[in-house]
Amino acid sequence: MITFRKALASDLPALVAMLADDPLGAAREDASLPLAQGYVDAFNAIDADPNQLLAVAVDGADVVGTLQVSFLAGLSRKGAWRGQIEAVRVAGQRRSEGIGRLMIEWAIDQCRARGCGLVQLTTDRTRADAHRFYESLGFNGTHLGYKKTL
Repeated sequence: MITFRKALASDLPALVAMLADDPLGAAREDASLPLAQGYVDAFNAIDADPNQLLAVAVDGADVVGTLQVSFLAGLSRKGAWRGQIEAVRVAGQRRSEGIGRLMIEWAIDQCRARGCGLVQLTTDRTRADAHRFYESLGFNGTHLGYKKTL
């Protein structure tokens, strides 16, 4: 049975391994141990911020998925909060089991519980399967996003 909880520092190697386990992540992540200090520092900053939720999906003792929800205050939409879902990953050997769908539904519930009026996410434009997946969950591709690497 899949359950969800806030990520622990001891989960960090599994989380980084999931981030690295796809063609895009393989080029930008490093799951070798010991982990780069930047991962530890980022985890600590996320963990300390009440508007960040780094979560894991677990099956027994196994971490099988992860995602991060950022809760963002804004003036638009009459001051509505929004939930930003990012870094959605399912362990390679557990893909196509419906875990991703459970994770997104859980994340949406967390956003509702926090009073968000909108849930948003981004996905790389090359991930056609991900686009179909998010659309099947009711997300609409309404905006074009831009990023700049610094």
